[in-house]
Amino acid sequence: MPREPIIQPAADFKDEDRDLRPQRMQDMVGQREVYARLEIAVDAAAKRGESLGHILFDGPPGLGKTTFAMCIPRDLGVGFQIASGAALAAPKDIIPYLTNAEERSVLFIDEIHRLPKAVEEFLYPAMEDFRIDLTLGEGVNARTINMTLRPFTLIGATTRSGLLSAPLRDRFQMREHLDFYTVEQLAEIVRRNAKKLRVEIVDDAAEEIASRSRGTPRLANNRLRWVRDYAQSRADGRISLSVARDALAMQGIDPLGLDPQDRKYLETIARVFVGGPVGVEAVAHTMNVSPDTLIDEVEPFLLRSGLVVRTPRGRKLTPTAFAHLGISPADLPAEPGQRPLFL
Repeated sequence: MPREPIIQPAADFKDEDRDLRPQRMQDMVGQREVYARLEIAVDAAAKRGESLGHILFDGPPGLGKTTFAMCIPRDLGVGFQIASGAALAAPKDIIPYLTNAEERSVLFIDEIHRLPKAVEEFLYPAMEDFRIDLTLGEGVNARTINMTLRPFTLIGATTRSGLLSAPLRDRFQMREHLDFYTVEQLAEIVRRNAKKLRVEIVDDAAEEIASRSRGTPRLANNRLRWVRDYAQSRADGRISLSVARDALAMQGIDPLGLDPQDRKYLETIARVFVGGPVGVEAVAHTMNVSPDTLIDEVEPFLLRSGLVVRTPRGRKLTPTAFAHLGISPADLPAEPGQRPLFL
């Protein structure tokens, strides 16, 4: 007979990503202005003994929206629930979260812009008046029950705040935008998390990892884990500057933080389309990838880094991009398509 799988209790698993997250807001590196405002709101709510006002976090992925949302209830000493906007397909899906919410507890909805319209409208009275209207039965026999909820705090996180409707946005008392981190802040995060991972790292190596992490703590942690694995497998377990550079080079991460797909995107525009301008669909078809992949994953960092600009006629490389690729615009043909793709 086949052996039954052994199910390990959830409490016995070590969630490394969770362990790398700060457990309190005061332990967070960066976003100090956001922290200062939240600290005042949390302290005032605790002194009044009331629920904290609803909070909306927006910003690119990996900057700490979920971390803030998980630290706030710890600082308040209250309960915490987490849900995903994509998983709440109908009002019945969110009812258990609302009815189970304890006094002053926090309900965190990640990717809140993906809530269907019906669920969003169902939330309005819950956020404003802490009540929901339940409909029992159908047709002429249907009746409505008004249920009072315990006061709670709704924290929403979104990477695309423009997709939120104005009525939903206006029901959040605090709206905080998270911005990218500096290299110094990321280096401090790398040093702290290296201690948590029990790996020795020199300051130069921490700064090298930070400088290639695109201003994003999540990427810095991912880079750190890979460099740690490389150091333990190919070196003496200690992360030196040379070990960090060799490990990141093996992944194809260059000094600017560009990965192979980023460089292929730049080289395609440079070699095939003579530096642009060119439409993103043409670049995507040439690279054999989806245009959405380029728009959502590749272009944001390249645009922020000044390597690509968007013009009315399409994407165009900047002199910085040509210098990074080691290509001289004078060596390119006068018209697109005159030189075969060598990628």
